Amino acid sequence: MKTFDFVGNRKKFYILSSALILIVILFSFIFGVQLDIQFKGGTILEYTYSGDIDTSKVDSITEETTGMGASIQTANNTLTGQTTLVITLPTSNGLSAESQNAITDALKQEFPDNSVEVLEISNVDAAIGREFLMKCLVAVAAAFVLIIIYIALRFRKIGGLSAGVMGVLALLHDALMVFGVFVIFRIPLDDNFIAVVLMILGYSINDTIVIYDRIRENKRLLGPKASIAELVNISINQSLTRSLNTSIATIIALSTICVVTIVCGVSSIVSFAFPMLVGMISGVYSTIFIAGPLWVTWLEYKEKKAQQNKNSGKGKKK
Repeated sequence: MKTFDFVGNRKKFYILSSALILIVILFSFIFGVQLDIQFKGGTILEYTYSGDIDTSKVDSITEETTGMGASIQTANNTLTGQTTLVITLPTSNGLSAESQNAITDALKQEFPDNSVEVLEISNVDAAIGREFLMKCLVAVAAAFVLIIIYIALRFRKIGGLSAGVMGVLALLHDALMVFGVFVIFRIPLDDNFIAVVLMILGYSINDTIVIYDRIRENKRLLGPKASIAELVNISINQSLTRSLNTSIATIIALSTICVVTIVCGVSSIVSFAFPMLVGMISGVYSTIFIAGPLWVTWLEYKEKKAQQNKNSGKGKKK
């Protein structure tokens, strides 16, 4: 059976990952990160209507009435058959009742034949949004720490702590790729981002643990005659079919969801499914091409450092 030298080609994958991360960082600095109203506060006005509405006119009405730019979205509810118009205004203290009524009256006057009616109006406090964001980030950080502890304990016979740290670095790579989707495609950062990251952590680390398990088993079978690089190569090749088959099934399902929701105009699901799709692909990539080879790089560095210290000690004795 033909095998691929993952460890021998690791520099190519390091360069690819570094380039992708650099692109994400550059986009973040150049174009900035769009925060959803959940995290920066504001007012959401949701209306039902019939027929067709020119969203550019809605944008003009909102800006003339409030003096602020707004995010305008339309969507079709396939369950109720209603067409909804959602106006999102970023404000620190929320939109006053007078301004809300002024927007509603202006919309009804501009679109008299479209039966514009208020469905829901809600204010989001910026302080609560920031607190929620911090709690979400703490949850992600706690997940990273628990993963390291779990791997350190489960694989202590093969250097579990370093394996756990390298596994988490691969997960950070996946989280950055998901973040990059939100930044590059100008998707406002909301609770979907946190949900996607946490789900990707579970999917990706599961495949990484499978590979670590194979490494532990192969080390027991082959003993000291196989180097750590050989063990990792053998183990990744043995786990490859299983990892790809499991992930491809999920990727196909997510791709289908993305296509259907884009066609139906369900933007709220697209903003979850598309980053999830990219995160899944990144998870497969990092599990196979990053986690194991990165661990080998670290162990080889430690071994080289120990050898240098040993040689240095011998030189001093002479």
